Amino acid sequence: MTWNEIIDNEKQKPYFKTLTEQIDKKYENSVVFPEKENIFKAFSLTKLDDLKVVILGQDPYHGFGQAQGLSFSTPKEIKNPPSMVNILKEIKEDLQKDSFCLDGDLTSWAKDGVLLLNTILTVEESKPKSHHNLGWEIFTDNIIKYINDNKENIIFLLWGTPAISKSKLIDTNKHHILSAPHPSPLSSYRGFFGCKHFSKTNEILKRLGKKEINW
Repeated sequence: MTWNEIIDNEKQKPYFKTLTEQIDKKYENSVVFPEKENIFKAFSLTKLDDLKVVILGQDPYHGFGQAQGLSFSTPKEIKNPPSMVNILKEIKEDLQKDSFCLDGDLTSWAKDGVLLLNTILTVEESKPKSHHNLGWEIFTDNIIKYINDNKENIIFLLWGTPAISKSKLIDTNKHHILSAPHPSPLSSYRGFFGCKHFSKTNEILKRLGKKEINW
């Protein structure tokens, strides 16, 4: 199976047809991020066969030019948003070196086997969580269930309450879960800083005989 086949299968379901109609209208009538062609970008960069890690975010950045279809990532020419700044801080503290992605563009992680998935894949400008409950959560839950059922030893990094709530979809006898508060300035000091998820992920990968991620 490929991601395209899995996504095509979802597109045949009634909930997705309703979702598509609503999302198409939103793009016509308001400013929506990311650009339409980037909604499924995470799946085009991280092949299912290469999947090692899933980083689960909430919904895309809602500022102009920030969202690029990968959770937490932004185009390199954009100033790093606060959550990205905190992720880079934690990497430096955890690994004692700067991230490979100081410019905030996490494309290299995606190509390295890290699926950068949001639970909601679109958002209206300046309106966080504006596309909550349109159907994206059903889609991304089904993606998580597929990974859970068909893969082994995937490391799930769940940051923030909405992401952590997805742990019920993941069999910890087959997979690994690392959870922490969200890296946003509102919650990062409650346990994201010091979570050491980047070194812990690489320790698990090393133990499994897999190539570590160049964070």
